[in-house]
This record gives sequence, structure tokens and C-alpha cells, in this order.
Amino acid sequence: MSKVCVVCGKRPMAGNHVSHAGNRNRRRWLPNLQKVKVRIDGEIKRVWVCARCLKSGKVEKVVKVPTT
Repeated sequence: MSKVCVVCGKRPMAGNHVSHAGNRNRRRWLPNLQKVKVRIDGEIKRVWVCARCLKSGKVEKVVKVPTT
């Protein structure tokens, strides 16, 4: 899985985990990605979108309508 938001392009960040003793180990911060069905150019696709884009309404989420 590519850890990239299709809307804003948010990617993993890299840095160091620093202990109290000052020891440094490499680590990564991953974006909060959710797999959702969205409408892009009139087509329904299942894509990875970060939580910030979902909350701000940058994508139109497809909601399944029950038929009764």
C-alpha cells in the first residue's frame, strides 16, 4: 500500500526517536489514512484519504442508500 493521501499528497515523515539518555533511533510518522469510497470526476473509486481531508470535506464520500 502506498502511504499517500490522494487528495493532499500527505506522506510519511522521518526523524529520530530520542530517548532520555539522548540515544537516537530512526523512526517514521505515518499519516492517518482511511480507505473510503469517493466520487472523483463522476466515478466511484475506493482510495486512501487522510482524516484531515475527510473532516474538512475535501472529498465527496459515497453513501450507500438502503432499498426497502
